[in-house]
This record gives sequence, C-alpha cells and structure tokens, in this order.
Amino acid sequence: MGGIGELADDRALLGRTSTAERVADILRTRIAEGFFPPGTRLSEDSIGGALGVSRNTLREAFRLLTHERLLVHELNRGVFVRVLAVEDVADIYRTRRLVECAVVHGLGQPPFALDGLAGAVEEGEQAARAQDWKGVSTANIHFHRELVALAGSARTDELMRGVLAELRLAFHVVDDPRGLHEPYLLRNREILDALLAGERGTAERLLARYLDDSLTRIVAVYGKAVEEPDSPDA
Repeated sequence: MGGIGELADDRALLGRTSTAERVADILRTRIAEGFFPPGTRLSEDSIGGALGVSRNTLREAFRLLTHERLLVHELNRGVFVRVLAVEDVADIYRTRRLVECAVVHGLGQPPFALDGLAGAVEEGEQAARAQDWKGVSTANIHFHRELVALAGSARTDELMRGVLAELRLAFHVVDDPRGLHEPYLLRNREILDALLAGERGTAERLLARYLDDSLTRIVAVYGKAVEEPDSPDA
C-alpha cells in the first residue's frame, strides 16, 4: 500500500491525545487523495504502526469511516476501501445538486465572500498549466467545498466533506483524469465570475447544468471502468 510510509508523516497531527476521530480524519484525507485506492485492504498492523495508535483506536476509526461509506468490512477478510456502484455515483450527484444549488440560491445579497472560491479556481488553472491532472481534480473538489462553505454552516460543510470524499472513490477508478476534469475548469471560472458580478441566479443555473452534465459523463465513464475487469477480454 503506497500510503503506509507516508502515514508516518501524519503521526504528528495526532498530538498527545490520539483519538479515533483524528485517525479517521487522516485516513479520510488519504483515501480522498488516492493513497488508498478503491478495493485496497487496510492492514491494522501497518496503519496502526505507522500512526502509533492502538488497535482499538484504529478499529473505531474504521467504524467511523465505514459509517461514512468510505470503507467496507468483509467478514473473515478485513476492511477495504469501498468500490462504488454506478448507482452510488448517481446518488452522490443527486445529493450534490440538492445541497450546492441550495447554497447558491440562499446566498442573499452581494457582495459575497469569494476569496476561497477564487483561490480554488486559480489552483485548478495552475495545475492544468503544469499538466497536473490529479491536481486539477483536487482543486475541483476544493472549489465545491469552498462553494458550500459560503453557506456558513458547519453541518453542511461536514456533510459535503463526506460526500466529496466518497466521490473521489469514483474519480480514482477512472483512467482519464484530464478528460474527466479539464472541461470543468472553464465552468468553475464562469460560476465564479457570475458570483463576482452579483448574479446569483445565473450562477445557480450554471451550477445546475454543470452538475447534470458532470453526472452524465462520470456515470458513463465510471460504468465502463468498473465493468471492464469482468469483461471477457480482461
């Protein structure tokens, strides 16, 4: 597992009071970043040793992430990073559309606090110029987290953190990150520009079309990717 060695670097984040929540947060981030791809078996001994936490603490962290649908426990086999079904991906997008469009709709009167959103757009554009398509994917997730953060709701932020982390499980299966993410750089910029201009309604319409188009594309690409291992030629 490529992420085990790097987990030792996260050990300092635990501080003196190691908790299952903190361990879960580290693992959630590592899963979202692709260090533990979908289908990976998570070793209690390796991860516990890297983070310097007890088996019980680690098991509680696994339980939390299983509840978040990022991990799955298979009897007599262990704990694995979840492989999403196509129906899961579609449901994630339904949730995103409900939440993200509602956030934009409820923004109130401009000007809006858009520094974080603008930073995520620039992050994505810089990554694209460097041909760093994984970086583009990460920046796109940051864009949508910053968009939801405009609501000023810790509960909504927490909800979307889990939703977007789960979505990354689908992205890691797709073999064409450039083709998947590059088209949305311009659309992120268009949504930002609409909000900068105070055109909340325009931003909401752009976002709704964005998410509908993204759903259609990711379901088609992801469905093909998860079917290929079972094809006769595999």
